[in-house]
Amino acid sequence: MHVLVVEDDQRITSFLAKGLQAEGYVATVAGSAAEAAAFVDGWHGQLDLVLLDLGLPDGSGEDVLRHLRQRDAQLPVIILTARGEVGDKVRGLDLGANDYMTKPFSFEELLARIRAAMRSSAQPTATELVVGDLRLDLLSKVAWRGGRRIELAQREWALLELFMRNPTHVLSRSRILNQVWDLGFDPGSNVVDVYVGYLRRKINRPGLEPLIQTVRGAGYRLLAP
Repeated sequence: MHVLVVEDDQRITSFLAKGLQAEGYVATVAGSAAEAAAFVDGWHGQLDLVLLDLGLPDGSGEDVLRHLRQRDAQLPVIILTARGEVGDKVRGLDLGANDYMTKPFSFEELLARIRAAMRSSAQPTATELVVGDLRLDLLSKVAWRGGRRIELAQREWALLELFMRNPTHVLSRSRILNQVWDLGFDPGSNVVDVYVGYLRRKINRPGLEPLIQTVRGAGYRLLAP
C-alpha cells in the first residue's frame, strides 16, 4: 500500500516513513503544498492513502485537500497536524478528510486509523454503485475508474447507472431506450448505439479492461471484472 506523507518537519517525516515501511507500507514524502499537488497529479490512481499536515511552508494543507478532492473523491486522507481547535477539525472534515489526528500522536493509534480508513474506503456506500474498479456517485452523478474522475452528461450518467444496476446482464436496445429515454422515443433511432459509444470512450481507460461489451444481435452488457 502506497502512502503519501505531506509534512515539512524532517524529524516527523523520517519517523513516519521508517515506521510505515517497517509495517510493509510504501511511503513517499512531500515537504510542501506544491510538491504534494504534483504527487497527487503525477501519481493519480497509484496512491492508497494520504497523511496530510495543514501547516506547510508554501501554503495550507487545506488547499492540498481541495485539490486532491477535485481529482479523487475516494482516496483516504488523514489530517495529521498540531492544530487542535474544534473549528480546524470541523473545517478539515468538511473539506473531505476521512479522519483528523493532532500532534503529538501515538504511532500505534495512527496505524489503527489508517487501517480503519482503508476499510471504510473499500466499502461502497448507499449513495454509490460499484462494479469492479468502476464507481458511480449517485449524488454528484460523477463516475470514477482507476482513481480518475469521469464527468458524465445526463444521459451518459443514466445509461451507466442502468448498466451498473444490472452487471453481466445483456440489455437490449429497446430496454435501454425505454429506461434511459422514454417510451415515445423513435425505436428506429440509433441514439442508444451513439451514447454507448460515448460512454465506452469515457470509461474504457488505456491499460484497463474494457467494461462494456456488445452482444451481437442482443444488445450490450457491463462486464464485472
